[in-house]
Amino acid sequence: MQSEIMFAGFGGQGVLLIGKILAYTAMEEGYEVAWVPSYGPEMRGGTAYCTVVISDKPIGSPIIKNPMHLVAMNRPSLEKFAPTVKPGGVILINSSLIPIKSGRSDVDELLVPVNDIATDIGNIRAANIVALAAFVARSKVVNFELMRESVKKEFAKKAKFIPLNMEAIDRGKKAATGS
Repeated sequence: MQSEIMFAGFGGQGVLLIGKILAYTAMEEGYEVAWVPSYGPEMRGGTAYCTVVISDKPIGSPIIKNPMHLVAMNRPSLEKFAPTVKPGGVILINSSLIPIKSGRSDVDELLVPVNDIATDIGNIRAANIVALAAFVARSKVVNFELMRESVKKEFAKKAKFIPLNMEAIDRGKKAATGS
């Protein structure tokens, strides 16, 4: 079993962070993991993306051209990477910022207004956690509850943000599964 996930968006949207959290969760489950971040020199506002490879066998190369899944936080990322996703994968689209669909009928397309949900719960900066939770709930690439614990560990030094992020996780799961 090997899954490749690409998280992509503008710098400052937290795409590298959610990739790191997913990678950490997979490691906690005992999988082999590769996390490769990439961002332009502009940082905040520029393009940022990362790939996470999760496998039950040693990973031959962390570089992937055709990921199994995509979490697109902005339109340029969707337009650039959606055509590269393998058939049968999940494409999560941040429908708060992306008014179009992927144009793919061979993938599981999930439209989630992650920015709107994050704003509704009180902090736009939680949009990335909403997206991560929705993606994990839909794709099941890692154990959902273990992912929740990884988020708690990530924010342990900023404990005041844990309740917000737990609400973001719950709302993301609800958006993806309807429950």
